[in-house]
Amino acid sequence: MLNTSIVNVALPAIGQELDLTSAGLTWAVNAYLIAFGALLPLGGRLTDLLGHRTAFLSGLLLFAAGSLAASIPSGAGPLITARAGQGIGAALLSPAGLAILLAHRPPGPRRGKALGIWGAASAAGGAAGVLLSGVLTSSLGWWAVFAVSALAALPCLVATPLLLGPSKRKHTAGLDVPGALTVTAGLTLLVHGLGTKDATPLPDFVLPAAGLMLLSALMPIERRARNPLLPPALLRNHSLVTGNILMLLLGAVWVATFFFLPLYQQRVLGYSPLEAGLTQLPLAAALMAASWGAGRLSKTLLPGLLVLAAGLLWLARLPVDGAFLPDLLGPSVLIGTGLGLAFVPLTALGVAEAEPRHAGIAGGLINTSRQLGGALGLAVLTPLAAPATPALAALAHGYRRPLVAAALIALLAASASAIHLLRGRSGAGAPPPGRSRSAGPSRIPPPSTADPSPLGGSTVNGMAVGWSAKAAESPAQ
Repeated sequence: MLNTSIVNVALPAIGQELDLTSAGLTWAVNAYLIAFGALLPLGGRLTDLLGHRTAFLSGLLLFAAGSLAASIPSGAGPLITARAGQGIGAALLSPAGLAILLAHRPPGPRRGKALGIWGAASAAGGAAGVLLSGVLTSSLGWWAVFAVSALAALPCLVATPLLLGPSKRKHTAGLDVPGALTVTAGLTLLVHGLGTKDATPLPDFVLPAAGLMLLSALMPIERRARNPLLPPALLRNHSLVTGNILMLLLGAVWVATFFFLPLYQQRVLGYSPLEAGLTQLPLAAALMAASWGAGRLSKTLLPGLLVLAAGLLWLARLPVDGAFLPDLLGPSVLIGTGLGLAFVPLTALGVAEAEPRHAGIAGGLINTSRQLGGALGLAVLTPLAAPATPALAALAHGYRRPLVAAALIALLAASASAIHLLRGRSGAGAPPPGRSRSAGPSRIPPPSTADPSPLGGSTVNGMAVGWSAKAAESPAQ
């Protein structure tokens, strides 16, 4: 997470030294997000097959190597390639980390608290990223923001074997190579095509269309696979599908906010990289506190998305002569609070009913949705920010448009979460299919034997319908 946010404040310096256009700057971010998001399903599956610790350590090594390569100022092409290498390592690291958490915290209130800590740790990484980005860019240069990620991996490499037992060796034959190649190539073509309009001799629609065609072929491939990358039964899980769709929307809003805000601060308000990093700390602190609290509260998803939309609309004013206290502090706190309140329940929803043997792939999917949502969000929203002239007023107006669009995306996600909540309530009171209330004893298991949701409570008719921190503890991503 530190690596995701640490590049944002350094983007203007990177663009100036390497002579990158706005599209090139987008790919300094997107190269990481695409590799990360496109390979997460495969990383989640490898986590299930190879064992959590083995996958975690392998991801750390790849991530550290990519970070070290990105810190060498050798041109735009090598930088983007190294960022993709970081994403490959992160695609193993992230699902393995979440699978370790779920394995050590079975369903119940303790898992809810653990997911709250997971979300708070993610926000802490974001906070450290925006601060370090300003400090390092101002003092050492933009290359240092990547070197620090390599250094951060070293203590993790030392500590992991001491804290975790050996991975249980699992049978690795039958890995779904066709499925992995199809989903990776399809997602890459889709996002690459959306993010490189007018940059290739091909018509704009060709690459996205090719990506969609590959993705549409995925399910027939998975139905024939002996050991499918994405088990079809997993994709029929309503909670998992809903959680991933909403996380896709949240990811688009999340990354777009942290991309456009530093650009506005530095290009319109004239902030230094250090000032831009420091002024984003309230947002990151609110995100961390809200994530921590969401692990202990109930039903924070809908309020979180509404608060997020309100903060984005407030921020979208972006006056040319704006100041931190009246124009940035309030919306930043609202945005951070909304992101934190929504992130934890969405993560829980995405892994709600995954079997333990599918914990890695379920966690890979929910992380895929967030990362690919961010890449798609940048690809779609960046063209909205193009100014008509280089004047400051035109720049500010250009940055307003993607923030308003991000607020509308948050409202769309809020509407979908409200529908999901209403369906859950109606399902809780409905008789089983094919039976009326007067047709004799119900065959629905009593609450004490219902499948547990990841945060306590129970699931009804295949949907997680809420959880409570007061629920009794029950004897994973």
